[in-house]
Amino acid sequence: MEKQPTFPIKKTELQILREEASSFIKSVQWEQGYKARNRDGSKEQEDILLYLSKAKGSAGADAISISKTILNLKKRLLPDSVALPLALNETLFQLQEAIAIGLWIRDSYYDASGLSILHEKRAGLSSAQRKEYESKQQTSTAFMVFSLAYYMVSKLKEKASEDNTVMHHKFAGIPEVSLLTPTKGISCQLFYYDKYMNHPNLINSEQDVIDFTVMYFEAYLDEIMQRKGALDHTDVITDRTYQLEDSDFSIAGWETVFTGNATSVEFNPIRFEQIVGNKDAKHFAKRLVERLMSYDLATKRNPFQELGGFMPVFMGYGIPGTGKSMLIAAIATMLKERCDHLDIPFLFHPMPDTVVSTFQGGSAEKMVQWMKPMQDPTRLIFAPIDDAENNLQERTAQGVSAGVKEVIGVFLRYTEGAYAVNHGNSSIGLFTNLPEQLDKAVISRIQGRFKIDGARTEADFLDQDYIWWSKIEKTLPGFVSMNDHKSYTYLSDQTLANSAGEILGNITEPSDEKIKRIFNNTLQNTTLNDHLFYANLYEAVQKEFPFFSSRDIRNIQSAISLRLTDFNLEDDWFENPELYFQKDYDTKLGMLKELMKANMKGLNFAEIRKQEVIRYLDNVATIADTDFSRKVDQQIMQIKIAAEARDRFEERLK
Repeated sequence: MEKQPTFPIKKTELQILREEASSFIKSVQWEQGYKARNRDGSKEQEDILLYLSKAKGSAGADAISISKTILNLKKRLLPDSVALPLALNETLFQLQEAIAIGLWIRDSYYDASGLSILHEKRAGLSSAQRKEYESKQQTSTAFMVFSLAYYMVSKLKEKASEDNTVMHHKFAGIPEVSLLTPTKGISCQLFYYDKYMNHPNLINSEQDVIDFTVMYFEAYLDEIMQRKGALDHTDVITDRTYQLEDSDFSIAGWETVFTGNATSVEFNPIRFEQIVGNKDAKHFAKRLVERLMSYDLATKRNPFQELGGFMPVFMGYGIPGTGKSMLIAAIATMLKERCDHLDIPFLFHPMPDTVVSTFQGGSAEKMVQWMKPMQDPTRLIFAPIDDAENNLQERTAQGVSAGVKEVIGVFLRYTEGAYAVNHGNSSIGLFTNLPEQLDKAVISRIQGRFKIDGARTEADFLDQDYIWWSKIEKTLPGFVSMNDHKSYTYLSDQTLANSAGEILGNITEPSDEKIKRIFNNTLQNTTLNDHLFYANLYEAVQKEFPFFSSRDIRNIQSAISLRLTDFNLEDDWFENPELYFQKDYDTKLGMLKELMKANMKGLNFAEIRKQEVIRYLDNVATIADTDFSRKVDQQIMQIKIAAEARDRFEERLK
């Protein structure tokens, strides 16, 4: 999927617009419409509605000054204070920035949509051009006041009270919205904001200023969202992202999701020792936890990203009943316990079952709401997608809904593209029984993968039974009177491995026949120590599997980097966080580099490269072959059903 372009909102350009923004704060004029002067509301809102309806002065349009209103609030709330209180000062500062950003968005839309040219020639426009001019003026105004409101809510929402019920009861809504021109749009927006702030019964504390400001501009966002469907010429809004320079704030179309809103979903705590088998999966999960925990909140960076050992998207796959849901809970359990110990905010953020909507566009909106919190750099985030094949199914398959296609489109944009912001503090895990049914583009985003195969050995089956009957024995001592294994200690084989090498052993050649043939043919001309070998191998694989691309090669490189950083963090670091986790970023990076060097002793780069290439290519072939085999089996079943139906029909005719 093509990346959407990102345009920077440069601070030098905003500086020029701040003077114009200040003029709006100092003075705005607006004359109310008839409907705004004659609104009805609940009894709790009557006094405010009456107050707003009489906002217009008797002599033309009423002029307001937000800066004076803020000063008057300061005198009323804190008459003895010399300086402007923090809440009022920040609100005024952020409002000036929001207006400047809104004006920047106005100018950007004018240039991108061709409205600038129409504006210059407005005196001599034809009837069709005049209609286009007015339509683009409305869209420009809508996007400008939307961007202003979005910035205000983004900057102040985390400082607003969680329970804002009292303020909501007082709030009488947005009396009117003007989209005729940018000047009228912003004047109307700020006019009613100021009038609300001046109401004697609305603002009674500093915190009320923040709470009302967030509520007012959230309501404005809702008003614009209700009107966006009637707007034309929106392609230059929805096809790009605007990123504020040196900031996490961005405007991506009409999206209005705020990162601070998501809360952790409850889960049943599970220990890795309770999961039988799955050595590879448990080892991968342990490494995931260690890498996430290394994230530095101060610099918003993760040293493992610099070392090449972090995985923003990974996949666990296996047949039903092998422990996928238990593994999700175990990862969440370990992360939460360690985050609690280190006082780090943690978000367990599984994909909801209801993300696919029957309404056009609804699935994309829900998916954006789920993806957006993962851009929050203030906490660690684990975002599993269980039964991933349901919502990320191959788009070309027969019967795939438009909702699934929307979900995949958002997933791809947010995992690699203009929206793909990952500081090294969040990881998405796809868990599936049917990896061959996942969309090929989704699979290509996966940078780490492991098999979840459940119990496989004698020890595994002994332990699986032990976990069950030991509970009975605990409740009824002596009731389970059976002989124990003579030499095996229960659960001793379920401990976590120290390295991937312990689990993988020595991978000498591919297990898939097609990959093995390609691998051996390539070896006839070059050796495993030649870089050329892998170039020739990838070229041959691509001819056999056309969907194999450069992104797959990058994923192989990521897998090799993961092996190079496959070392345990010291146990003391978790017990005494000041030894590592509470160090500054550069110190942590230096400590990890030392561990990485020590871990490489005895390792052979060429051998690790060979093993990871074989693992990945085997996986690619397995998924492709399984998909083909499933389709063949379905076709065979249809033929059998048709043959059986024909035989039964002929029997009845006799």
